[in-house]
Amino acid sequence: MIPVVSIVGFSNSGKTTFVVKLVAELKRRGFRVAVIKHHHQPVEIDVPGKDTWRHAKAGADIVVSASPGMLAVMEKTEPELSLDEITRKISGVDLIITEGFKKEKKPKIEVFRSGVHDTLISPPDELLAVVTDAPLEGIPTYGLDDAAGVAGFLQEKFFLATE
Repeated sequence: MIPVVSIVGFSNSGKTTFVVKLVAELKRRGFRVAVIKHHHQPVEIDVPGKDTWRHAKAGADIVVSASPGMLAVMEKTEPELSLDEITRKISGVDLIITEGFKKEKKPKIEVFRSGVHDTLISPPDELLAVVTDAPLEGIPTYGLDDAAGVAGFLQEKFFLATE
């Protein structure tokens, strides 16, 4: 089973910025990484008027766009899939990182900026570490730019090894 870690935090805490740094560091270490971004509203990722968009509008339940070096799968889902249902569709990676999904019961690393909010949002039993600009006790903490530290932590926690 592929390990799943959710990067969570309040809006404007720097989640996306940190995920980008973390993915780059994990890739530098030789790992294959999947990222799942949770949106609260429907998102149109296809280009209106293009062939795949037209296929979907015609009623196709799954539309795949394939080209050299890229494969995009767009699937209609009703109701919204759970994180477990989504992760079961992913293979061939060492680690799955999610951005968001704070309500799912997965291990979490919270991005916490002291100037943005007063408290953490993660339940203590799901919290692996905190990426922060504030001193916290009782939990591993990393600086807001310490993607290397978090990558090493994840590598040890999930016994990730490059081939």
